[in-house]
Amino acid sequence: MECPNCGTAVLVNDQFCEECGTSLTAVGCEKCGAEPEAIDEEGFCSVCGFRKEVQDRLEIIIDSHLAGVSDRGLKHHRNEDYLALQTVNNNTHILIVCDGVSSSSNPHLAVQTATESGSTALITAIKEKENPESAIKSAVAAALLSLCNIPYTKSINSEPPSTTLVAAVVQQNTATIGWLGDSRAYWISGNNSRQLTKDDSWLSEVVAAGEMTEAEARKSPQANAITRWLGADVIDDATPSIINFTIPSSGYLLLCSDGLWNYAPQPQQLANLIQQASNTDAITISHSLVEFARHSGGHDNITVAVLSL
Repeated sequence: MECPNCGTAVLVNDQFCEECGTSLTAVGCEKCGAEPEAIDEEGFCSVCGFRKEVQDRLEIIIDSHLAGVSDRGLKHHRNEDYLALQTVNNNTHILIVCDGVSSSSNPHLAVQTATESGSTALITAIKEKENPESAIKSAVAAALLSLCNIPYTKSINSEPPSTTLVAAVVQQNTATIGWLGDSRAYWISGNNSRQLTKDDSWLSEVVAAGEMTEAEARKSPQANAITRWLGADVIDDATPSIINFTIPSSGYLLLCSDGLWNYAPQPQQLANLIQQASNTDAITISHSLVEFARHSGGHDNITVAVLSL
C-alpha cells in the first residue's frame, strides 16, 4: 500500500504515514484497504460496504494526572468531537481537542482524522526536540493535510470536512497552547483561574471591537458563528494562534469544546465545579464536568481533557 498523500510505502496495518503523518485509517477503508476515493460521503466503502462506526463516548486515561472524555451529549445523533492525550519522554504532556464544524461534510470524520494526524505529528516533533510552538504548528499543518485528503463532493449546500482545534504542550512549568476556532483552554486554580484562549468567533470579535456588549451579541443569530477553523476551504488562514502560559502554582489545565463551556463560560464557574468533584483524579474531574453539561441540557457534543499539575 502507498500513502494517499505522499506516495510513501506503508504497511497494511499502519495507522499513519511515518513520512507525512497522514491518517491511513480515517481516510481509507479499515476492512479491505480500499483507497480513500472508495469512501462515500456517509463513510461507507463502495468496495466492501464497511463503515467505521463513530464512538458515542470516548474515554482516555493516561494516568491519575492526565485523562479526558468525549461524549455525544443528549441531543445530537452522533459524536462530532474527538480528543487525544499523551505523555512523551516522561515529562512532556500533550492534549488535543477537536470539535467538528456541524455545517461541514462529515464532521465526525474530520475530527478523528485531524486529531489522530495532528497528535502523531505533535508527538514526532516533540521527540525530535522541536520547540513546543513549532511542534504545534507542525501538528496543525499535518491535521490540515489529512483533512484535505478526506473524499468530498463539492456542492452549494456542503462545505469541506472541517473542525476547530485546541492543542497544548506542557513542559515543566510552561504550557504552550495553539488554537483555531472556539474550543478553549482554561487554567483552573482556586481564585486564580483564567481563560487562556480567545475565541475565533463573531461574538468575540464584535465585543472586542466595542460594537456590542456581550449580552447584546449573544442575542444575535450569529452569536455562535466561528471565524476561523481547520479545513480545505481555509488553507491560506490555517496558522494557529499560540500563547505561552507560565504555570504559577498547582492546578488544572483544562481543554474543552463548547459543549461544556457554553454551560459554564466563566473560569470561576469551572473552578467551582471541579472543587465539587469527589476526588482530584483527572478522569473523575472529566466525568464530573461531562455529567454537569449533560444535566444542564447536553445540547451539544461534550469533550473535556484535564491535566492535573
